[in-house]
Formats: sequence, structure tokens, C-alpha cells
Amino acid sequence: MAGATRLPDGAAEGSRAAAPAAGVSGPSDGVVPGGLPASGSPSGDIVARAETHAVSPLLNCLLREVAEPWGGEDGRDVYRLPATGRLLRVRGGRRPAEPETRDGDGWRPLGHAALVALVAEELRRHTGLANDELPAEMTAGRDTVAALLAARSRTTPPADPYVRSEQALLTGHPHHPAPKFRGIGPAARWLPYAPEAHARFPLVLLGLREDTVVEEGDTGALDALGTAPPGYRLLPAHPWQLDLAGPGLADAFADGRLIRLGTTGADVWPTAAIRTVYAPGADLFVKFSLDVRITNDIRRLWRHDLLKLRRTDAAAGHALAAAPGPAAWLSDRGYRTAGFAFEELAVVVRDGLRGHLRPGATPLLAAALVEGFPGNPLAAAPDPAAWWEAYLAAVVPPALAAYADHGVVLEAHLQNTLVAVDAGGTPVQALFRDAEGVKLLPDVGRAAGWERLVYCLVVNHLTEVAAALAEHHPGLDPWPAARRAFARRDLPETAALLAAPTLPGKTNLLLRWTGADGADARYRPLPNPLAAP
Repeated sequence: MAGATRLPDGAAEGSRAAAPAAGVSGPSDGVVPGGLPASGSPSGDIVARAETHAVSPLLNCLLREVAEPWGGEDGRDVYRLPATGRLLRVRGGRRPAEPETRDGDGWRPLGHAALVALVAEELRRHTGLANDELPAEMTAGRDTVAALLAARSRTTPPADPYVRSEQALLTGHPHHPAPKFRGIGPAARWLPYAPEAHARFPLVLLGLREDTVVEEGDTGALDALGTAPPGYRLLPAHPWQLDLAGPGLADAFADGRLIRLGTTGADVWPTAAIRTVYAPGADLFVKFSLDVRITNDIRRLWRHDLLKLRRTDAAAGHALAAAPGPAAWLSDRGYRTAGFAFEELAVVVRDGLRGHLRPGATPLLAAALVEGFPGNPLAAAPDPAAWWEAYLAAVVPPALAAYADHGVVLEAHLQNTLVAVDAGGTPVQALFRDAEGVKLLPDVGRAAGWERLVYCLVVNHLTEVAAALAEHHPGLDPWPAARRAFARRDLPETAALLAAPTLPGKTNLLLRWTGADGADARYRPLPNPLAAP
């Protein structure tokens, strides 16, 4: 990969230039509530690009979960919406675009707002339920992209390829109706902390009175971020987290349970997960609570997840340490919080990268390989078939071994998988993360665990990488190699997978419309490209 380097020992080279030096929020940033430029109207280029980024995942959801294939016309795919009977025509592909609907005068183009209205009417009739919240999230998500594009025009991408990959996702989850929703409110509230705007910032340091500390696991790395006075322990906080939780903490600041100690001396970089940041100097990830809906969930560190964190983390770490090849687990070592604000102030400490990477390898976020970023080795692979074989060899065997040998279901989707590449851009290692998403077979059962693994690893992950690879390298059929990768593991489940006509596709649009719990996955069958021809 051109320009790929090992992760530096300190801050990313050139990272200070990559920061939004004057900030990307406040009166000077040209952004107002709603996420649009303050000059009165966004530029035509920003509007068009924001619409494209927002339309594609919404169409993917609608076509996967609701619409019925209805043939083709003028080189475009036509679908019927069964509840309303409307016909929809789109330019197909992995990122569908340019939606049109049929009326008495022929095909009429749909902008994002009209598409949202069409989807809302279809779902009201399809489910019998009303929902005013989700259409507002779809609209706000489009405006979020406009704000991100405006902010990006004033910044320089980080020089470090790993950070650049984490901050690449302008579209985000390709099968979610509002993947970039950041809450209803002014963009100035969240834009300074947005990875897609190449943000970086210091963490707020709090002193937490010792008699109120609750922690489990290895949290010692937090104490190295600053100095707490006698009788207090150090507790870092995300600035947006404090902004959201601030009113409920007034009494704790007033009576001395919490004190402010300034900020960290070095900036952190927000990753694709937004609430998880990377401190390159300390080589440390830190995960925070945010009372904001991002995709399907309110991104709070829930008590029940924290209380089982050490068990799931230990199981995942053990499974990957025993797995074939150099795969690694980025351990969620422990958490620290306040007994009086257990979820609001919770902080999870996660392993950094350097202790796990193969020498000379550069880690990259798998989701960024799909979406694309400067230096993307997927697009530049001189031998895409060999690149894909190497990718499968890095990712598939450890995920299957964790399931089969240790009963651990990794949440091996695109945003929880890092793929390290060598100097030529060839995948050599997979790193998995996020104990919160790990499931153990004793808790969920074998059938449910396998379904979740297939969704995360195959539907969410490999089908997206395969489609991007085939798009960049026409003529490549990625699925024979993928079939071989699964067939090498002799399991009843893999044999059944390679014979099954369908795969489980998560219904994010219907889940959000019906108000289901974010963790309550429901699936509909999708054609299985792994099935033998």
C-alpha cells in the first residue's frame, strides 16, 4: 500500500496539521443547528454529496427489507412497494442511487426528503404503526453529512493511515436508514468530536473521590493520563459526554465528589465508533458513555454490559490467543466509574495496537476498506484474487475457531475488525475488538450464536468487502475463494452454511420503525453467495 507505515510510537506524524486547528464548532465554523452552513444555504456540491451519502443506505434498507423486485427498465432496477403499490426505479449496485417513482407522467426523481416521505408512508401501511421519530432522524442524518462535508473542506486528513481509516466513514453503515444521526440539536454540539471531520481533542480530567469509585479489571492506564490530588482517583471524560450528562452532575461537583483537573496534555483521536478514542502517545483506547442514539442504540455503557465485561473479554482473549495464525484481541481490560453515576461516567480501558501488531504491519479499519479512503489497499491491489485470499485467511479462521473451539461469538462486523496489511498492502493479520458485542454460547445457545456470527462475519462484513473488491476489479468472482475458506473448517454449521440458499439479513429499518430494542436483532432471508452453484 502506498504510504503505509507502521504505527508510530507517539502521535501520528503530521497529526497536528490534520487537526481542525481553529476548531470546527462555534460561531466561526460556519455551521448552525441542523448541520447546514451558516451562510444561509449550503453549496450545491455539498447538498448533492450529502444527498448521495444519505440516500444510498436508506435505499439499501428499503430494497432489502420491504420492496419486491419488479424487473428492470432503461438499465435500472425496478421494485414494487407492496403496501402502497408504488413502483420505485433505482440505479443499482452495492450503493443504489438516483431513486425515481412512477406517476401518471412517467418516472419522477426523488430527492432525500421525498424518499423519506415515500418510505414513511410505505412503512405506516406495511406495519400498521406510526413513527415520527425515525423520519426526523433520517433528515437529521442527511444534515449531519452536510456539516461533516463542510468541516472536511477546512481540514487535512491525518497522515497516519490507521487514523485516516477510522475517520473515513462519511456514509457509514450501508444498511441503516440513518447511519449518521447524532441527535437532534446544533451541529456545534457534536462536530468538534466527529471522526469524519478529522477531529481531535483533549479529554477532560476529573478527580473522583475515592469512596465513590467503582472499578473492575486493570484500569491503571487511566492514572497515567494525569495526576489526582490525595483522596481522589483520576477519571477521564469525553467533553461531549460531560455536555450531555452535566446537569445531572451539578450536586457531585458542588459537594466535592467530583472535581475538575483540567485536560490531558495530548489530544486523542475519535475512532469510527465516535465514543471510543485513541491516544497514540499512550497507545491506548478509551471508551465512554454517550446518551445519543447512533444507529440502533443509545450509546451508553449500560450497567448490565459492564458487569459482564470481564467475563466476555477474558473468553474472547483466550479464544483468539489459541486461534490459528496471528489474529489478536484488543482487550477491554477494565472499567472505572462513579457509584453515583454508574453509567453516565463509565470509562472502559482497551488495549492499544502496538503490542498486538505483526512487525511492519499497518492496521486499517475493515469498514474503511469498503467505503474507501486515500491509500486504500483494496482498490490498489495489483493481484485482487491473491489479496482476497489473504484477507479471508486473516479474518475467517480465527472467527470460526473462537466459535467452534471456545464457544465465543465475536461481533466480527466491519467496524469491529481491523485488518493489518504489510508494506505492499496485503492483509497479514486481523484484530478484533469490543467485548460489549461478544456473545458466549452458554448464554445465547448454539443456533442463535451461529446466526449472529453469520450475520456479522458474512452478511455485514465479507459480502461488503467482496462487493467492493469486485467493483474495483471487474471480472473477479470473490465467492469461490470464500467458499473454500469456510469449507476448510469441518463443522456441521459450515457444511450447512455452504448448502443453505439464504443468509440472515438484519432488518435495521423495520427494527427502528417498530421501536424494537437495539439489541433485538431480527433477520430476513437473503440470497446466499456462499452456496455452491
